[in-house]
Amino acid sequence: MPTKARKPASKRVPAKAPSRGAAARPKGRAKAVAQARAPVAPPPIRTPKPKPSAKLKIAFKPRAGDITEVLIGSALIPEAGEGLLRSGGAALVVIDAGLPRSLVEPLLRALDRTGTRWDVAVVTPSEENKSLATLEDILSHAARGRMERGDLLIAVGGGVACDVAGLAAALYRRGVRHVLCPTTLLAMVDASVGGKTAVNIRASREPKAALLKNLVGAFHQPARVVCDMQALETLPARHFAAGLAECVKHGLIGGSCGDAGLMDWLTKNRPRLTARDPVACADLVARNIRLKGRVVSADEREASPKPDGGRMMLNLGHTFAHAIETLPGLSWRAAGDRTDAQHLAAVTLGPLLHGEAVGLGLLCAAHAGERLKVSPAGLADSLRAMLARIGLPTRVEGLPPSEHVAERMIDDKKTQGGRLRLILPAKGRKAKVIHAPPRDVVIAAINSVRG
Repeated sequence: MPTKARKPASKRVPAKAPSRGAAARPKGRAKAVAQARAPVAPPPIRTPKPKPSAKLKIAFKPRAGDITEVLIGSALIPEAGEGLLRSGGAALVVIDAGLPRSLVEPLLRALDRTGTRWDVAVVTPSEENKSLATLEDILSHAARGRMERGDLLIAVGGGVACDVAGLAAALYRRGVRHVLCPTTLLAMVDASVGGKTAVNIRASREPKAALLKNLVGAFHQPARVVCDMQALETLPARHFAAGLAECVKHGLIGGSCGDAGLMDWLTKNRPRLTARDPVACADLVARNIRLKGRVVSADEREASPKPDGGRMMLNLGHTFAHAIETLPGLSWRAAGDRTDAQHLAAVTLGPLLHGEAVGLGLLCAAHAGERLKVSPAGLADSLRAMLARIGLPTRVEGLPPSEHVAERMIDDKKTQGGRLRLILPAKGRKAKVIHAPPRDVVIAAINSVRG
């Protein structure tokens, strides 16, 4: 492996303390009295920033013989490989480009302390770069470092890095262990849990080649998932809101996943969450991971014949979302909790983030569910209001004709026999699979998010 360049530790020079006699002394009795009577400003009150409780461990069994351990807390990324690294072994660390060095360097120093040989592969997070070329680059790093089956691949980043690194771990030498350290809220509650790994590919069946989401992938469970709440402190507001969209999705189907009260909890705690309260965020991540862990443990490979779809229910809104997500030329306005005129006037241009597309997909699914008498009446309107308060787009301009979007939906992985299968939110905060939904219902649902 290439020689690692280390940055010398910075030295802090303590400020020189003032001498006891340095303070100015009042001259004369009158000045001394005046000074004594002057109001003394109280010391500033420093409210300590709340911290998540001690490291939380969640374990679930996605399949017989496998256990995925999830760690939630602060400053946990350096522990990513603890207990998993063999003596004299190697690790490949896959990181998002642009991550703060403070998130990555402690992990590399921890690997040094254990005598682990390590290399770093950098991934630029975008749907375009979630590709076979990026996958090959990671595999090439592993091969150059002569990684063996007993070695470890560690991903530090968002959903793109976690998905591609997971697929590389599934393929390299027919499978090596990997650890995921998601640094975005969306990756913590969705991409890092459940063992789905994938890349996008292009298919030349349109005037321009279509980017097809997650069409090439494998099931490969991580040995460990490390959710470090410190990573959320520097996450841009837009990306944080995108992560909340997946949590709202879980809330809509919580009745089918053993947590029917999740949506009410989200509604009540939304101000704390959007303010990045670390205790609330840790609770949010833990609750969503437990929910998803229950679903994955019962139906890892989406084989359930139940009306709610088993693991397939976690794709609520995604059939619409994946068809919209990679479209060029979109624009929208998002209000959120901010009300200043400058923010409200701002127009965001595409492409959409995954969570933003999921929010729109949830609205489409709720609209279709109401039309088909599956969802409770008024769900789409209440959902639209909630997503707007979070700061997510609820309508987009620049969509192509709805027939074109509907045609793109046929490439969804849930399609069976060339016919769509939609997951819709049902009454009681449950999910229901609809086979071959009427075309006019699908078109109307797409039109419901058209700006």
